[in-house]
Amino acid sequence: MELIHTFSLVHDDLPAMDDDDLRRGRPTNHKVFGEAMAILAGDAMVTMAFELLATDAHTPYVATLVKELAHATGPEGMIGGQVLDIDGEEKTLTLDQLQQVHRMKTGALLTASCRLGAISAGANESQLNSVAEYGRHLGLAFQIIDDVLDVTSTPEQMGKATNKDAAAGKNTYPVLMGLEASRAEAQKQLDLALQSIDQLGPAADGLRNLAKFVVERNA
Repeated sequence: MELIHTFSLVHDDLPAMDDDDLRRGRPTNHKVFGEAMAILAGDAMVTMAFELLATDAHTPYVATLVKELAHATGPEGMIGGQVLDIDGEEKTLTLDQLQQVHRMKTGALLTASCRLGAISAGANESQLNSVAEYGRHLGLAFQIIDDVLDVTSTPEQMGKATNKDAAAGKNTYPVLMGLEASRAEAQKQLDLALQSIDQLGPAADGLRNLAKFVVERNA
């Protein structure tokens, strides 16, 4: 999952995409190694992710895990969400449209992270549905808070450039709803995420703590 996530960040930082110079407090990949190497590094990480699944996952689950990750990463998931995000620049999206972008761009990979772990642990259909719903709501909460922090935090706190989204004509929750309404919506999504995993009992406490961290973080 981290290979797929990091590939997306390396490509997202490229001049053709968000054109960012800073990531995790350090110069972005293409600023250090050049655009060609950054593209190749991202491509390599995608293939490595599927190689790891094919090599290390418990054999009966390999095909299912590969399918889940491919779906979450591809045109109906993260990459498709990035397409919608770029296509929406300099346009005013509705809240439903913006949420659809982020259900795909951010939520799909978070949902897949939950589902892959649950599948590997032999979860039943009801448990899989619970963690999938959790991932979908957590993905929206994460993105809302990320948009809020882009406005309220500094590059030093975030480890990346801030206050770029609105200037680039991107649709964000604070632009669409205002800061306070955005924070309230993040809390709503957190509450829904927590409700989704009620049936899992104390075994899901780690997921509960993670969800709260996502909404309460300041960087």
